[in-house]
Amino acid sequence: MGLVLGPLIASLLLGVGVGVGLGWWLAHRRGRRRQGRRRISQGLRGLPVRQFLGWVDSSPNGWVILDRLNRVVHINPRAERLLQIDSGRLWQGAALASLCPQPAILDTVQLARRQDRPQRLEWSSPEGELEVLAMPGGEGWLAVLLQSRRSLEAQLEQQERWVSDVAHELKTPLTALLLVGDSLSAQVTSHNVVLVERLQRELLRLQQLVGDLLELSRLENSVPGASARQDPIDPAALFEQVWQGLRPLAEQRQLVLEWLQLDSDPSTGQLLRIPGDGARLHRALLNLLDNALRYSPQAGVLSVSIQSRGDWCVIGLRDRGPGLSEEDLEHLFERFYRGDPSRVKGSRTGSGLGLAIVQQIAVGHGGRVQASNHPQGGALMELILPRLSLPLRN
Repeated sequence: MGLVLGPLIASLLLGVGVGVGLGWWLAHRRGRRRQGRRRISQGLRGLPVRQFLGWVDSSPNGWVILDRLNRVVHINPRAERLLQIDSGRLWQGAALASLCPQPAILDTVQLARRQDRPQRLEWSSPEGELEVLAMPGGEGWLAVLLQSRRSLEAQLEQQERWVSDVAHELKTPLTALLLVGDSLSAQVTSHNVVLVERLQRELLRLQQLVGDLLELSRLENSVPGASARQDPIDPAALFEQVWQGLRPLAEQRQLVLEWLQLDSDPSTGQLLRIPGDGARLHRALLNLLDNALRYSPQAGVLSVSIQSRGDWCVIGLRDRGPGLSEEDLEHLFERFYRGDPSRVKGSRTGSGLGLAIVQQIAVGHGGRVQASNHPQGGALMELILPRLSLPLRN
């Protein structure tokens, strides 16, 4: 028996070693990326504006830089050609609507300002299929990037194909190792039971990481609204479905769910519905609720509210945990970011991609997700999505 178990445990140790090494490398790279951003920010303080605009003018993509009133501060030659405007005219100080009276582009710019988040748009111009990216900055500045979708689609397809290939290549040995782990679990002794349980736990975590990487790649490489389903969805029923799936985990730690506000809008007498892909919205709520379970204290309360704010449906989820640090609030939705492990109240750990996936699903549905500290303690996560209004049934 020892001759059989020895090589099997050795192979499992190798798999876990690779996973631990990968996790350390990703965390190390994330820390170096943050340090690099700080150094770049400090170094750019002395960069002459004329040099920066010179680089913009040499870019193969179109750039339009706007002030807080949507007046043109700078437009490069490529943008003038793509928008087919008179390159001999001085456009500085002109309103964006005067040089580009395209409602779709103007609406995208306004949406980016309102949500304070980059917005994408597919636009058919005389120059061909373009992607327009409106990127808000500080103090009211906003940049509009115009680029051809032909080369962009090729790059996205290549990237998605590469990630997909890597993920599928990793799935095969992970599945084999999981099967070996299951076989070992039936033959464990008092000497190796802890080791086998840890190996199975780490392999499951690696399997989740591979799946999350593949899903995040698909979401990031899709244009918002391009292929998403637009089924009318009852957010309260969807949240209840997600809760029932996680309820056994909550009951293990004596956590209860508290409904603060349901899905009717008393001011208009209408039901709240959100248009979108039910499967992906289920995944977004699952990740948010799973995250709240991790940071909730024993015998705590999770509060959920679903309410209307103008044209938006806001799904709020509050835990009673330690709240969010300043670093958490800044980096919470970045891939592979994990907060202080001492703040986690449960024994489970995630892949570090859950909230990044939530953000991409929200953006893909024309919405956003935001985090804050609740005034009465704990963290508050809000998933904000466009809503449909349906009359209440008599």
